[in-house]
Amino acid sequence: MKVNQWTLGLAAAGVISFGAVAQADEKPTQNVLTLVSSTVLSGYVNTSATWSPGKAAAAPGYAYGNNTAAAGGVGTVSKNDGFNLNVVDLMVSKATDESAWSAGYTAELWIGPDAQTLGNGTGSTTSTDLAIKQAYVALNAPIGNGINFKMGVFDSPLGYEAANAGENPNYTRSYGYTIEPTSLTGLLASYKVCDALSLSAAIANTYNASVNVRASGVQSQKTYCVAATITAPDSFGFLKGAALNVGAISGINTASPVAAGGAGVSPNTTLLYVGATIPTPWETLKAGASWDHLQFERTTGINTTDVDSIALYTSFTGINKLKINTRVEYLDNNNGYIALGGPGAIATKGAASGNAKAEVVAATVTLDYSLWANVITRLEYRLDHDVSHGHNLPGNANSGAVGAAAGNNNAQLVALNVIYKF
Repeated sequence: MKVNQWTLGLAAAGVISFGAVAQADEKPTQNVLTLVSSTVLSGYVNTSATWSPGKAAAAPGYAYGNNTAAAGGVGTVSKNDGFNLNVVDLMVSKATDESAWSAGYTAELWIGPDAQTLGNGTGSTTSTDLAIKQAYVALNAPIGNGINFKMGVFDSPLGYEAANAGENPNYTRSYGYTIEPTSLTGLLASYKVCDALSLSAAIANTYNASVNVRASGVQSQKTYCVAATITAPDSFGFLKGAALNVGAISGINTASPVAAGGAGVSPNTTLLYVGATIPTPWETLKAGASWDHLQFERTTGINTTDVDSIALYTSFTGINKLKINTRVEYLDNNNGYIALGGPGAIATKGAASGNAKAEVVAATVTLDYSLWANVITRLEYRLDHDVSHGHNLPGNANSGAVGAAAGNNNAQLVALNVIYKF
């Protein structure tokens, strides 16, 4: 027990007893130990080695995360033909328990180049290598079956793929992921109606991920999100456990690249999402599918523009320690208004450029082999093909320009991804 000199003087003078000093010291220590014992520290270190055949080393590399936060995209630091630190994830959390009014929290930080891809910084912090991925207070309320609340910054409830790389079947991201918000700042409520149906709803400041940014001076101008998950019961045979996720999110996107063509006016952005995970008659084979539909409205000079992304997934686990994951996707980038991540960034194109829309088909094969404990090791090959033949994929010289001299119809990526989880 550590006692300061002032307390010792009071005890020696008989003002307080040494027993009271001991009791006063023990109580906060016990409280601290109780809090620490329920707190979990976790995270991972994510590294990679990449090779982009037929592409200049100085050209931007694959944008690992969301690439729509600015007109030119974010996270496009060159990763070609070399070794990379992607990101370090650190998370401190305390989960809620089964009690009626339990509470907890999560604080998760990203450190490293891919922190830029979250697009949730404000002002000069947008391009830094430090970002708040999540930071929220979790609360349980004993209403019906129990409502779970998250208030603060939390992951978007919509999407087939997650921000954390190790939770996805592939290393690179789908085009669908690049048009979804990575996180929201607001309030999320989740409710489990029964084993087959779960609902969630959120209200946030903006559609995009920027922390504490407001859409405008109008207090009521917020972003709204609703989602539902339907799970097949045991009576569905081999389809038991199949899950269908549907949802929508709509609000002002203050960081949209479309605003660049609209005199700085931020457009109303709406995302419709449908995703499914589907078991098959073979236990070693699982399938999945997703559809993202993004729509921009009410932007100066632009009536409406749409972006569609469809992806099909398979996962085969019939070989000891080896998973073979595949993804085939189709992107319809109507009028080319969105800068998207592939093995590089498709250049942003507006009405003034006179370029046709981009249509891209991408195929990804990932070999995930579990050799070391707590380590994800996977080798991936990805091929993107511009079926519109508009040379929209990054070229050898200048991936930011558009045209036959600067762009390609094909882009390839070979990547080794190694992640240690703790």
